[in-house]
Amino acid sequence: MTTLPEPSAPAAAAAPRPASRATDLALVATFAALIAACSLLPAIPVAGLPVPITLQTFGVALAGAVLGARRGFLAVLLYLVVGLAGAPVFSGGAGGLGTIARPSFGYLIAFPLAALLIGWLTERLLRGRWSRGWRATLGILGATTAGVLLVIHPLGMLVLGWRLGLSPAETISLGAVFIPGDLIKNVLAALVAGSVHRAFPDLIGR
Repeated sequence: MTTLPEPSAPAAAAAPRPASRATDLALVATFAALIAACSLLPAIPVAGLPVPITLQTFGVALAGAVLGARRGFLAVLLYLVVGLAGAPVFSGGAGGLGTIARPSFGYLIAFPLAALLIGWLTERLLRGRWSRGWRATLGILGATTAGVLLVIHPLGMLVLGWRLGLSPAETISLGAVFIPGDLIKNVLAALVAGSVHRAFPDLIGR
């Protein structure tokens, strides 16, 4: 009787495992639902801040920081697709293709890209000298801040100013009122993500 040769170790390691794929799908779906829940929660007024804090960007930052670049991007993209398909999962219970015409649509476009950048930076930080203790949390804070300030706000304000017919100075002034609240959410996301990675050090690999 002819027996088939055993797969070599590198080939076996390279083959994706069904359990791993199932875990990835579960994590992506869970964080998409988490972002939806954060979007629908009422805004939180904070003394000293010009506008109340909404938790939508907190969910986006957390998805990238916890899941890494690929899964974080897919989780936020799934949230976006579900909302555009008509589910009322966007801020204020909005949903459907009509949200494309809203001045704030640029922020939604930016969310998956921000999660991608945050996850990419977090992966590299956790595989380097910033992989333990307070350094990991501080590094994740830098990653979430980069995603918010370099992706979400520029794209969001670009579309906002265009749709409302604002000058560049007016656009920056309007968008800047959300930055203090976002920085607070970045700190919270970094603390949560840092705790998750301490509990599950192999969640996004070393």
